[in-house]
Amino acid sequence: MQASPILGEFLGTFILIFLGESVVANILLKGTKGQNAGLILITTAWGLAVMTGIFVAQKFGSEDAHLNPALTLAFAWKNGEWSHVPSYILAQFAGAFLGAVSTYLFYYPHWEVTEDKGNKLSVFATSPAIKHGPSNFYAEMSGTFVLMVGAGSIYSTDGSGLKPFLVGMLVFVIGNALGGTTGYAINPARDIAPRLAHFLLPIKGKGGSEWSYAWVPLFGPIVGAFLGILLF
Repeated sequence: MQASPILGEFLGTFILIFLGESVVANILLKGTKGQNAGLILITTAWGLAVMTGIFVAQKFGSEDAHLNPALTLAFAWKNGEWSHVPSYILAQFAGAFLGAVSTYLFYYPHWEVTEDKGNKLSVFATSPAIKHGPSNFYAEMSGTFVLMVGAGSIYSTDGSGLKPFLVGMLVFVIGNALGGTTGYAINPARDIAPRLAHFLLPIKGKGGSEWSYAWVPLFGPIVGAFLGILLF
């Protein structure tokens, strides 16, 4: 397989979402070994999923390893280079969609025995603890702002081998500190593509996909990333 930035973004995002959403499924779906294990397991696994996704993306050709359309747009605006933006974002959304479908297949028998529609949706997409548009938007914007500033600072220092691990730790602390209100999407591809998978997949008793909320994890991260990049 020929390495390329597009392949790297696709596979890195696929691994990120497959691992990240699978830990949520492990905790929220009925009959799993990890049922009701709690938030700390989710934030730990998501941090490690980001780390693994970065390593995979770089191995398969994307030194940028954005895995996140908000970061791709912000860096393009900063650098004035937009030619790679459509291909990166398409690869990220495709990888995220495939990751969500893979989680669905992996936990296939557990969907039917899980009655809670909200838990089924939460495997795929984020939702607010208390629905309040401005506050929810601020939460997603703030989380992505911290991600951009933190990741930008990490990658501006020496010690390249540790950088993916450190970004994973950054996502871990964002999840624990800033994830309690909206579930910290901080990445449009992480929420919108899996939400689409939830909408399309034949999940028994799944309920609605809550598209009325989708604007928050779509635009909040983009605004946060642009605000973060202003510091650099």
